[in-house]
Amino acid sequence: MDDKIKQIRFDSMRARNFFEEYLAFTTGPVDLKNLMDKGDVALLDVRLKADYDISHIPNAISIPKDELADNLDKLNKNATTVVYSYNQQCHLSVEAALILADYGYPSMILEGGFKTWAEDFRFSST
Repeated sequence: MDDKIKQIRFDSMRARNFFEEYLAFTTGPVDLKNLMDKGDVALLDVRLKADYDISHIPNAISIPKDELADNLDKLNKNATTVVYSYNQQCHLSVEAALILADYGYPSMILEGGFKTWAEDFRFSST
């Protein structure tokens, strides 16, 4: 193991800061479901519209990532928006959350994306 990496791993304050930020800006499917049940979040699907039309998380709105900057008026700056895309390796949701942050919208990303949501909730279509 690289000595610098090992040194970082043993820096508990650095780890604490990282994990606090990680929790602040990400959520998993089960926690998202709890937030949805409380009405505490808005959902944004940034996948292609055709994929949204096939299936999506209930109450999510579709704004493909490439169209997001031109459609911010469809979102509420007073609500936290949970952004999701295809899967854990797809960075569309991270790119979209960065756009939202640039415009002052509070946001989080759904870890695992739609794939994990669908697997966790045996979800086939909306």
